[in-house]
Amino acid sequence: MNDDRKIIIFDTTLRDGEQSPGASMNQAEKLRIASQLEALGVDVIEAGFPAASDGDYEAVKAIAETLEKAQIAALCRANEPDIRRGWDAIKDAVNPRIHTFIATSELHMKYKLQMEPAQVLKQAVESVKLAASFTDNVEFSAEDGSRSDRDFLCTVFESVIDAGATTINLPDTVGYAIPEEFGELVKYVMENTSNIDKAVLSVHCHNDLGLATSNTLTAIKNGARQVEVTINGIGERAGNTALEEVVMSLKTRPNFFPHTTGIDTTRIYPTSRLVSMITGILVQPNHAIVGANAFAHEAGIHQDGMLKNPMTYEIMKPETVGISKNSLVLGKHSGRHALNAHIQTMGYNLSDDELKVVFKKFKNLADKKKSIQDEDIEALINEGVLRSSEVFSLEYIHVLSGNTVFPTASIQLNINGRPVQGATAGSGPIDAVYNIISKLTGTKSELLRFTISALTEGTDAQGEVTVRLKEDGVTALGKGTDPDIITAAALAYINGLNRLEYLKTNPPKEQALL
Repeated sequence: MNDDRKIIIFDTTLRDGEQSPGASMNQAEKLRIASQLEALGVDVIEAGFPAASDGDYEAVKAIAETLEKAQIAALCRANEPDIRRGWDAIKDAVNPRIHTFIATSELHMKYKLQMEPAQVLKQAVESVKLAASFTDNVEFSAEDGSRSDRDFLCTVFESVIDAGATTINLPDTVGYAIPEEFGELVKYVMENTSNIDKAVLSVHCHNDLGLATSNTLTAIKNGARQVEVTINGIGERAGNTALEEVVMSLKTRPNFFPHTTGIDTTRIYPTSRLVSMITGILVQPNHAIVGANAFAHEAGIHQDGMLKNPMTYEIMKPETVGISKNSLVLGKHSGRHALNAHIQTMGYNLSDDELKVVFKKFKNLADKKKSIQDEDIEALINEGVLRSSEVFSLEYIHVLSGNTVFPTASIQLNINGRPVQGATAGSGPIDAVYNIISKLTGTKSELLRFTISALTEGTDAQGEVTVRLKEDGVTALGKGTDPDIITAAALAYINGLNRLEYLKTNPPKEQALL
């Protein structure tokens, strides 16, 4: 029913990706990522799971009402309350999609659902019929499909297509499948679902064995025409199929994959950076396509070959995925127009008020750094635009430290607009800073992880600190950047505390596995 060469890109960063531990996002952050995904060229954006929480419902609704091109999908369990709630959240989208699911494997049906196969089939059909009464864009997923009986899977798919499903999704929910096995299953479904020509076959693969991308590409070779992916491959457990890996595999190997996507690949790296900054989940240096080392060449023989012909050791040009080697040639005397023009080339469109905030931070940074790079600007956008209405904010910090003095820190915070001050000591400067922040905010959180990295090269590079905090069973990530690493550490801790505050009013939702 579609162009056989076109692969539909279904991005679930905002739903499955958000299920990464500590990666919960607020509405402004989700809307920012959704807008970037639309600019990237994603066909379908799974905006969330509206029935899971009021916060998720509101975020999905805001995305549906704001975006202008992409299909907006809402995930719903196969029951009436979920589907009605999901539809209410997305009904104002340009092209809304209801995505409903139920498990079909013997293991899940027996132990999780405690239902007989006939009951599962009946519930799947009734749910799709209800969804189809709202929209003709309905997707059905067979949870744990890769471990389901093949014939029962085909029976379910055939029945839900008759009921109105226009996309059927075959998930490898626990990342159990092997590429050859998964490819054969996709082929079997294509050949043994009598009305498969009336729907698009989709796949959703998890990376528990590191095979998500391989399974997805094998599925494409065997007839799948929609792939469900996330930016940077984020998601619960070992994550999902990475959008950048699938898209660039198709683009780099057209002789093997005669398929196309609507993705603007030059926006891949900026999108990757945005998701990493907002979620606080670092991209490992050797991650394909978007990792810091993806286009780095250390060995002398590689460098020699690169100088003679880049294609000797690079199968893609960095510019193809939006990686620029150029520093931003702007300084403290540069104007707002020049900054905005460069920000737009990076794939961001800021309002006048947002630009005003970022420009002020840019001027302050320009007084401290010789060369400002794209990563610096992205950090300013994240700090200035997405953290404007938080409970806690830092006013000033002063630290005394060294090998002949006792480390102490004095800080002023704003807590809901009210200034509070304090000072205390610690075993080191960061410990002292965290002690006084903890005291002033009254947090009972536990610091689970603390990591430091540099955004760019040079001794004047901004430090990037990421922390993982836990309180009352809830985990949140925090991130901060600054040329002063102690200030960056303070900002990361405060950001993590703000995320915990958000989760207190928007409790972690019931997770949905696909």
